[in-house]
Amino acid sequence: MVSYPKSYVIIVLVAFVGVQGLAKDRGITNTSSSPYVNLRSVDIDDVKWTKGFWAEKFDLCRKVMVPNMWQVLKDPDISHAYTNFLVAAGLQEGEFKGTWWLDGDLYKWLEAACYVYAVTRDEDLNRLMDKVIEVIGKAQQPDGYIHTSIIIGLGTRTARTREVHFEGKTARFQSLSDHELYNMGHLMTAGCIHHRATGKSSLLDIAKKTGDCFYRTFMPRERRLAHFGFNPSNIMGAVELYRTTGDAKYLELAKTFVDMRGSARGGTDQNQTRSRLGQETEAVGHAVTANYLYAGAVDVYAETGEETLLSALEKIWQNVVFQKMCITGATGALHRGVSSANDQVHEAYGREYELPNSTAYNETCANIANAMWNWRMLAITGQARFADVLELVLYNSALSGISIDGKRFFYTNVLRRTKETPLLSWDLPTRQSYLTCFCCPPNIVRTIAKVHGWAYSVSDKGLWVNLYGGNELDTELPDGGKIKLTQQTDYPWNGLIRIVVNKIPKKRFSVFLRIPDWASGSTVKINSKPFDNRPEAGRYFEIRRTWSAGDVIELDLPMRVQLIEANPLVEELRNQVAIRRGPIVYCLESTDLPEGVKVAEVVIPLDINLKPIFKRDLLGGVTVLAGDTLAVSQAHWAGKLYREIQAEGKRPVKIRLIPYFAWSNRGLSEMTVWMPLDQ
Repeated sequence: MVSYPKSYVIIVLVAFVGVQGLAKDRGITNTSSSPYVNLRSVDIDDVKWTKGFWAEKFDLCRKVMVPNMWQVLKDPDISHAYTNFLVAAGLQEGEFKGTWWLDGDLYKWLEAACYVYAVTRDEDLNRLMDKVIEVIGKAQQPDGYIHTSIIIGLGTRTARTREVHFEGKTARFQSLSDHELYNMGHLMTAGCIHHRATGKSSLLDIAKKTGDCFYRTFMPRERRLAHFGFNPSNIMGAVELYRTTGDAKYLELAKTFVDMRGSARGGTDQNQTRSRLGQETEAVGHAVTANYLYAGAVDVYAETGEETLLSALEKIWQNVVFQKMCITGATGALHRGVSSANDQVHEAYGREYELPNSTAYNETCANIANAMWNWRMLAITGQARFADVLELVLYNSALSGISIDGKRFFYTNVLRRTKETPLLSWDLPTRQSYLTCFCCPPNIVRTIAKVHGWAYSVSDKGLWVNLYGGNELDTELPDGGKIKLTQQTDYPWNGLIRIVVNKIPKKRFSVFLRIPDWASGSTVKINSKPFDNRPEAGRYFEIRRTWSAGDVIELDLPMRVQLIEANPLVEELRNQVAIRRGPIVYCLESTDLPEGVKVAEVVIPLDINLKPIFKRDLLGGVTVLAGDTLAVSQAHWAGKLYREIQAEGKRPVKIRLIPYFAWSNRGLSEMTVWMPLDQ
């Protein structure tokens, strides 16, 4: 491998007095102060992207993603999501249309709008949220229940009385497929975020009534409800309600949701109900429901310190990261399969090392939920390995779910697509502006809208830099010490970062820099002088000192082009390589190949020299990897499935690799992440 110029991270610290954000003035925190939490989040408006990769994504989210998604969700001829609420509220006549989980799509969009508003203070967006919340409130039943498919579909409703008269038996909480807890869980989360972003209680009051409805329904712990919560966003929602309101019954509710799961016979791996979570040692079943469960369980541990949960979550995490996670951070590789306990599973984690390429499922929601889970594990442990997975997902398997223009979406995220690849359930040849199952699009939009909140954490020891990106930070340490930073960078294309601290405590404290697991050989300098200790890849590097205005930290993160191989137990990946530079996983797209050369014909020499080149006018501005490789014609295999091994001619071919997240933005194409290795 040829070495390339090193990338540098430069952090400048300068004193200044600043004004705190509105969220801090309201005394609202969006994280736990529990002794079981090591790192605390900064407030919702403490970080603002300024320039570079995430600033451009957030700007697109504000200008395009959120407005475009609202147009889709309110259009009765496309989504029907908002119309369902109008009908449930008695504001217009109609029938329920769409999937059972469609309510959650509107709630996730609302959450995205809240994050955008927290940063921009866009009054038009504020008024739009008020309008939508008013309709949601009118659709909610007097006892707090709100699920439009049940309200509309199994009864009749009058606008005058706002009452629902069910035909025959009560239809609530009868079927897992109804997704009641999933939808209302997203509502509870959105209500808390709206309160933190705006200071208003309109959506929070609706969320509290929903939480109260859950409490009355589930706290008796009826046996028939043991397996309820098919897609358990309700656990995270209940903990958010507890943290926002301080009402302990919501934490009790969240803990009950976790305890009930798997507590009765008849459960399966598909729904993570075969056994109690505290007894699990591997990730099983539907990957979205699994990752939401694991994320919610971390939230419960963070408030209760229940060691059996943490022990199980650590074992499950290791099972995912070392045996069941794709190189892009994607999870749930199977459209359909069988668990290790021989349960039929779909959209799922399968057996160990079962990671297909062309038929990979890797639902966008599962990938995002993986990031959410790792963000929470980072908070309770302070260990960089969780931030590494978080970053891996963000730059790869999360962003691959949305187009460069912010208007089109993938549901599944394959690692190889050729003309011969079958399109299985929810697979698409190209991204689409609307998906019949629309859960993933608002999920990626709300994630892009809130990534700034993941960039930093604080603890009693000091400030933690989790993600690198051009931003301004205005926050305070747990002891009240105020700190203001400005970070400038072109990361992830290079590592040049400048952080200016405009407000700094007059005391000794630490700055913790995350050294990514791929950044071996990194060095740190203080005011141009080499630091005595060399940072270790995959860990946070602590710099503890009494800071002065103008102090400079230089962090050198070598961004080498790396050929990555998989554990040989992953049969589909034997003798193949993927290519990574920094946090970005690359792919080969047919658009970048010479005419007559197929993606499947390209082989990668072990000594390949790939040169990073930044292309501002390509795919929104990306660094590509250009180099010379080889191709083997498939014509040699015409009419044959097997043959005696033989030497055959390889012809030289020039290739250009692009970031995986950016594929399928230039029309119909073939693509692969993994390529055969020519040794």
